[in-house]
Amino acid sequence: MPKKIYCTILCCLLTFLPSILQAQAEKEKISASIEAQQDAYRDLALDIWNYAEIGYKETKSSQALQQTLESAGFNIERGVAEIPTAFVASYGSGEPVIGILGEYDALPGLSQAAVAERKTLVEGAAGHACGHHLFGVASAAAAIAMKDWLDNNDKSGTVRFYGTPAEEGGSGKVYMVRAGLFDDVDVVLQWHPSSVNDASPGTTLANKSGKFRFYGEASHAAFAPERGRSALDGVEAMNYMVNMMREHTEESSRIHYVITKGGEAPNVVPNFAEVYYYVRHKDVAEVKDMWNRLINAAEGAAQGTDTRVEVEVVGGVYNILPNETLSEVMYENLQFVGGVDYDAKEKAFAEKISATFGNNAVDLSIANEIQPRQMREGKASSDVGDVSWAVPTVGLGTATWVPGTSAHSWQAVAAGGTSIGIKGMIVAAKTIALSGIELIQKPNIIDEARQEFDQRRGEGFQYEALIGEREPPLDYRK
Repeated sequence: MPKKIYCTILCCLLTFLPSILQAQAEKEKISASIEAQQDAYRDLALDIWNYAEIGYKETKSSQALQQTLESAGFNIERGVAEIPTAFVASYGSGEPVIGILGEYDALPGLSQAAVAERKTLVEGAAGHACGHHLFGVASAAAAIAMKDWLDNNDKSGTVRFYGTPAEEGGSGKVYMVRAGLFDDVDVVLQWHPSSVNDASPGTTLANKSGKFRFYGEASHAAFAPERGRSALDGVEAMNYMVNMMREHTEESSRIHYVITKGGEAPNVVPNFAEVYYYVRHKDVAEVKDMWNRLINAAEGAAQGTDTRVEVEVVGGVYNILPNETLSEVMYENLQFVGGVDYDAKEKAFAEKISATFGNNAVDLSIANEIQPRQMREGKASSDVGDVSWAVPTVGLGTATWVPGTSAHSWQAVAAGGTSIGIKGMIVAAKTIALSGIELIQKPNIIDEARQEFDQRRGEGFQYEALIGEREPPLDYRK
């Protein structure tokens, strides 16, 4: 190498090295501040794990997070968007406004002990099979770390934690978006428990869900069947038509249903029956079209069986709008933080869990790795989608579960109640805090993210919630 070029490179290194080392030292300091509170965050997460409250009923879980944030100096606005368990916790002033999402609802019927075998804690009770007890606490920890950084560095900016209930089918964030709670936010950060560490940009499926209630006439099924009009016939006729409809939808569409009420006894013509439907697709317009076809099938079934049908829209969410500009920031910070290291006890637990997957078991070392960054197309749905169409949004997943674990499983509940889940939660908290602070320091990235956001939404986009004007379905789990 020529001496002149060598000297130029050396000068560059000497010029930028101090700032690089300073930035790394600051990241280590922020990470250490979260580690210092790890025991308190662990206890809070396990409390919420034990509460295991279903959507819109997360009274104790919501209150626990509010108390933690309020004690840290955040101002709390409770019961936002007409949802008793929704809240917004704010700290600081001025721009940028960085939003952080936190969830805390559990899933019904998935009660499970924190052991490596199927063991129900309370028969029929709920369980945190999607790790939302970790979700809410990691996000709160990140918000507090960002608040402390603002104070210690005398910086302007606003940190806003959104307590978002009922993600599991209740579309809680949709009502918060519709209420305008994100209108002044510059960027939203979020994460989700997973079996891997991944900060790739990606999308999900939009969906719409609702209950179709059929009303008929009861009668003795043997003595006077001619007087009856079976509501169950209406449900079954609708299901038959929808199942034929599947052939004539796009291949990437998804339609699911469950009959929630079919009658009281075989010898009584059912005067009431109900079926609960979900439709999903990556395109919101296609979801709307499929939903309208479901309504046509329901009305046709009611007419053909001489019954009456009523439709209640329960939920509806957009697909997540990815933002590669923000995901690059999140990915770099996840790489800095690193993955999850198992100790001997955790490894033994993970091996037992992995054995329950049969041929689907995967290499446990994945928990310590960071997945390559690439665009990903998800098959699930989340009300984060509506937030992402309102404000530039970025997320990540961390290995809170044993590699190979599926969400909504007893294995996810079990790992989420152990130190494996807590370690993954702390990885998420550090990554979100570091990303949020970097965005405050580099407003040009926020500007670039907004440009990408506007381009992806398209000119003239106007948000229209798939739930319409309905009020939050606070009893949707009944």
